[in-house]
Amino acid sequence: MVNDLGFELGHGQIGCLLGTSGCGKTTALRAIAGFVRPDRGSIEIDEQIVASSSIWIEPESRGVGVVFQDYALFPHLSVADNVGFGLRKSSASERAQRIGRMLELVGLASMAQSYPHELSGGQQQRVALARALAPSPRLLLLDEPFSNLDPDLRERLAMELRGILKEARTTALLVTHDQYEAFAIADMIGVMQSGAIAQWDTPYRLYHRPETREVADFVGMGSLLSGTLRQRDGVSGVEFELGMLPIHARTDQALAGASAGPNGELIVLLRPDDVLHDDASPLRAEVVRKAFRGAQFLYTLRLNSGLELLALVPSHHNHAIGERIGIRFDVDHVVTFPAD
Repeated sequence: MVNDLGFELGHGQIGCLLGTSGCGKTTALRAIAGFVRPDRGSIEIDEQIVASSSIWIEPESRGVGVVFQDYALFPHLSVADNVGFGLRKSSASERAQRIGRMLELVGLASMAQSYPHELSGGQQQRVALARALAPSPRLLLLDEPFSNLDPDLRERLAMELRGILKEARTTALLVTHDQYEAFAIADMIGVMQSGAIAQWDTPYRLYHRPETREVADFVGMGSLLSGTLRQRDGVSGVEFELGMLPIHARTDQALAGASAGPNGELIVLLRPDDVLHDDASPLRAEVVRKAFRGAQFLYTLRLNSGLELLALVPSHHNHAIGERIGIRFDVDHVVTFPAD
């Protein structure tokens, strides 16, 4: 179910609808493609209304390409013939030239005569992408494009996909439940909740400027801590268990003022990169969990009150579970929400 969904994607931009299963993101994609007819509202592609209460353009006439979750390659056709499937109205020379160009774009020129069963999952995904791009669609839609791939391949292929789409100057919209895929690919992301977009924004702003606690919880990691808005020496700040967190940016000050309750009570968001390890700091927290991430550890730290926060620490600081370590804060964007 989709309710009052609305967003705009510029020419050549890559957008993403991000959300959990059942939030409506795939339904929205299918409506844009023309597989689902909306009950109300309108859909416009390249300044042409393709769906409204009085207008309905069939899917094949919308100029929209689709890369399906299972790739839907034809097993009996070669890679070249799969890519050229949508070019049957072109002349033989035009078709061959376009196929060659698309296979070069996705890095599979040497596999033109291979068959889908001879390819890896990542290669099949790139063939499906080349096939969708071959007719030069006005808009390319991608439905969970990496769900069938191993997790360690996803981020690398996501960056490759972004490069391919940008080189082809293709406007694209994908749906995914994986925020790291969304961050790696998209220029604009819509976080979907209960059939609506909670926030449509850049990846940077979604992480550093979430507009609701629900978006803050879903995008990235972080801890929500209770605090009180105070003035000290002419500087606004949030006073909480570990001291005073100054708010320097005027925008953050205004948002904190709007969030504060009658007695200044509010919630402050701390991301793992806001919490720095510092042996010289008098502030201490206990290491209760740790996850090795190569260059960094992700520590879960317990405060004296029992509340927990996350910290990213360079991996040469290998502290034991139960150890108390010094921490300090370096927060560029102080994000606050109402306490209720």
